[in-house]
Amino acid sequence: MGQIARLGYSILSSLKSATFHQSAITFLGTAINGILGAVFYILVARFLGPASFGLLMVTITLLTLISDIGDLGTDTGLVNFVGRNIKKKPFKAYRFLKLGLKIKLMVWLIVLGVGFVFSDQIALLLFKKVELTNPLRLAFFGVGGFLFFSFITHALQGMQKFWAWSGIQIGTNAVRVVIIIILLVFGIFNLTSTLTVYIATPFLGFLVGMSILPKKFLRVDKEMSVGAEFFHYNKWVAAFTLVAAVSSRLDTFISARLLSAFEVGLYSAASQLTVIIPQIVVAMGTVISPKMASMGNKEVFVKYLKKTQIMILGVAFLGIVTIPIVAFLVPYVFGSEYLGSIPIFVILFLGELIFLISVPVHSAVFYYFSYPRLFFWLSLVHLTITVVGGLYLISLYGVLGAAYIVVIGNIVNFLIPLLWVLKKLKIKSK
Repeated sequence: MGQIARLGYSILSSLKSATFHQSAITFLGTAINGILGAVFYILVARFLGPASFGLLMVTITLLTLISDIGDLGTDTGLVNFVGRNIKKKPFKAYRFLKLGLKIKLMVWLIVLGVGFVFSDQIALLLFKKVELTNPLRLAFFGVGGFLFFSFITHALQGMQKFWAWSGIQIGTNAVRVVIIIILLVFGIFNLTSTLTVYIATPFLGFLVGMSILPKKFLRVDKEMSVGAEFFHYNKWVAAFTLVAAVSSRLDTFISARLLSAFEVGLYSAASQLTVIIPQIVVAMGTVISPKMASMGNKEVFVKYLKKTQIMILGVAFLGIVTIPIVAFLVPYVFGSEYLGSIPIFVILFLGELIFLISVPVHSAVFYYFSYPRLFFWLSLVHLTITVVGGLYLISLYGVLGAAYIVVIGNIVNFLIPLLWVLKKLKIKSK
């Protein structure tokens, strides 16, 4: 009875905490954002068909991969350093903001130039699909919008402006859905027009976001004075992001090379059914990360870690309950052509729930212990598992093999950081 009472007290404490209230804001934003994102992908999947939808998703996957790599750890650095300094040393925080924006601009210009030149070689040599050439050219242009938009969201996260963080993402996705509906009404809906809408809306979100951020950050000078501190922290984040970004998307790339566009379309549809979980991960991380970055007391940190872990386990349990409902709705939502995506969805969804459960532990490593180096080495392990296991499992089980490797990778990505955090806490307590 004593243990049950303590568990009940922990749950009540979690519900009353500022973290829960702020998480409720981000959850609300994430739920609305997830619905809008689902509407977008449902419309696109239904009206493009599995083959064209598969090509679209390969293009989007490459776009997001390049954006993640091109970030060079800037987003994580912004959350860390803006979160640490915005209240006590705002002008130092502004220097980090200005430096981060400059980095993203320079990266985009380089990516844009290289991408336009080599799009045809990438389409032919990497994916064996020459029809991807023009979509890939659009994708390289779209990298800029993704880099700038992520600058806005992570700056707002570091400043703990959670209403603005939610609002700007909801607004951007809402505009995207409205334009897609207009394209359908006027009969100008195709792969190229869909991709154009997808890459244009982040640029609009960036412009709106710049009106929300304090204007002072653009006027500060000596932003390079924080460069050494920024790059020292970011170097391991950038190294980790490079490997993790590749390994987390290799399932799609290997599938695109080994499977037909139709099968890639089924896998992509199943992936979109699980997209709410990564959005919840972002929502939780948005609240948890800056708080852990500002903690200096171990006892307070441990209490906070336990509280957030209990809360996320509850969310994961609710996720499991929804699996049969979502599976039943697949043919009604996407169409009968996508019936084959149901078993893929179930496997992927379980894997994403494991990813969700790992959020507090991952945030602890990044922001409380400030040790992103761990994730660089972990990402190498994950990359090896994905390449070796992906090639084997996809060859053996087809499109289901790609889903299996996601589950295996997420289990590894949870267990290793968990053991590392427990070991660090045990050492500190001695």
